[in-house]
Amino acid sequence: MGRGLENVRRLYLEGIAGGNAREAVTKYTGHRYTQHSTGVGDGTEGFLAFFEPFVERNPVRDIEIVRILEDGPWVFCSAYQSLNKGAAEWVTMDLFYTDPEGLVLEHWDTIAPFVAETRSGAHMVGGTTEIDHGAAHETNKSLVQEYTKQVLQEGRHDKLHHFVAEDAIQHAATVGTGREGLAQWLALEETGRYEMLMQLVGQGDFVVTYGKRHALGKDIAVFNVYRVEGGKIVELWMNEEEIGPRETWGNSGKF
Repeated sequence: MGRGLENVRRLYLEGIAGGNAREAVTKYTGHRYTQHSTGVGDGTEGFLAFFEPFVERNPVRDIEIVRILEDGPWVFCSAYQSLNKGAAEWVTMDLFYTDPEGLVLEHWDTIAPFVAETRSGAHMVGGTTEIDHGAAHETNKSLVQEYTKQVLQEGRHDKLHHFVAEDAIQHAATVGTGREGLAQWLALEETGRYEMLMQLVGQGDFVVTYGKRHALGKDIAVFNVYRVEGGKIVELWMNEEEIGPRETWGNSGKF
């Protein structure tokens, strides 16, 4: 486990779940903290201006990091949040860029409501959590990159079978079961087109992409998480957040 991964875990669990925002952001961030969560300002003070009131509003915070991985200076984590005994439930996916000492320098995220009943029936944050560190992660990253390019961006849905297993487990709230369920979702007008891949990271059998799709006049920031086995994507998670108007941003934006 690298220092960056451990610092991200501590920032999340000590600063947000534990309510020690000031101590954690001071300890685990570096010479800058550039923020892309649009409701949060840049720097230590931006973090505190958001999270100190957040802690006061939500005295009961049950926050679990479900998956976490690292790829060089990049750390990805996905968390489930239950606030005030289930009054609000959220799924967050976060990407962090860290310095050589493992201190956090930059952060991107999507925040979406937790959906108890997904279209496929699979739990939204359930499924495999342990990383197979023996898997060929560079090969898996290349597979996901080509899937993103050919299927999501170029719209070559006829190539799905080259990349996705027929019985792939789908955890996204709006996508049906298996490869067929994914094909049906991709064909919907409201799905739109994947326009931009900003970052791709991976460790072992897990690969994560962060990018933007455009649908029905809306720009949507989206994390996709893939588990690859035997040269095919066998498990998928997705977390999306609509990008609001520029005047609502507290920083330079989602990307």
